[in-house]
Amino acid sequence: MAKGPKLPQSAPTSEVDAFLRKLAVTPAPAPGAAGARGRLIFAMDATASREPTWDRASHLQAEMFRETETLGGLEVQLIYYRGFGECKASPWVTESDKLLRFMTGVFCLAGRTQLGKVLKRAAKETRQKKVSALVFVGDAMEEDIDHLGHLAGELGLLGVPCFMFHEGGDPVARKAFQQIARLSGGAFCTFDANSAQQLRELLSAVAVFAAGGRRALADYSRKTGGLVPQLTHQVK
Repeated sequence: MAKGPKLPQSAPTSEVDAFLRKLAVTPAPAPGAAGARGRLIFAMDATASREPTWDRASHLQAEMFRETETLGGLEVQLIYYRGFGECKASPWVTESDKLLRFMTGVFCLAGRTQLGKVLKRAAKETRQKKVSALVFVGDAMEEDIDHLGHLAGELGLLGVPCFMFHEGGDPVARKAFQQIARLSGGAFCTFDANSAQQLRELLSAVAVFAAGGRRALADYSRKTGGLVPQLTHQVK
């Protein structure tokens, strides 16, 4: 896929602030049975344009769950798409090492985006057992935006916010990801090759929120440093 214009060195501060504000006011995950873990879907575009950053993203997604272990952890499902109509999901796992091993067996293949399949899968999963949130990392969108908007709205009604992370400068993808975030009750943010630490902090904040809700997010923000303390005064 053709690459868009080069991004600034990192996501604009105002955009990061907006993401954090939105996360702070997102309805807390509904409580499940006693001792139940939060459930998070982590979805990724594995088409050819993502290949240069795939290894870094693989390790970031493993690191984002470490802070949730003291909260009882998360159940996580990885979904990826690539190639000619290939869209696969891992089993639900509770250990980041297992998810990382699954992801390191995946390599990028040229193909069209399949974000609609990801959103449909998230809806199906949460109808079977509540999903706390969906995180998506991608750089392109080649599908009908109205169809994706409808699917995102369904997730909003089901209480599954989509946290959309956009890599690169494709304006079509940016608009679509913003719409999906808004319609589902989630949030949007951009990142690039120079903002790995920023992305790690934001992903970790979403994971902590999914595992333990706003109180856990507030505790995490007090001890973390970096971007996350911006949340502290916003969390009720």
